[in-house]
Amino acid sequence: MARRSRRNHSPAFKAKVALAAVKGDRTVAELVNQFDVHPNQIQDWKKQLLAKAEHIFGTGSADTGTQDQVQQKLHAKIGQLTMEKDFLANALGHGR
Repeated sequence: MARRSRRNHSPAFKAKVALAAVKGDRTVAELVNQFDVHPNQIQDWKKQLLAKAEHIFGTGSADTGTQDQVQQKLHAKIGQLTMEKDFLANALGHGR
């Protein structure tokens, strides 16, 4: 049996396979035949879906890594605007 080259599946395909596995109306062997994916891969995608499902119904915000990045950018922008305001106030003589 020849080895198949590495395939990259789209997130939509992974979700479709994982949802079919979670549904449970077909066996993993049937899903393997239907989607042409290794059984271990189906189980992994199913575990990932179940592990991350709670985040969908969470606070409705992005993950914490993204929130931290956005917060840092906003703090930097606040600092920049404060410096510009102070500079302009001093240039116009309102800083005294």
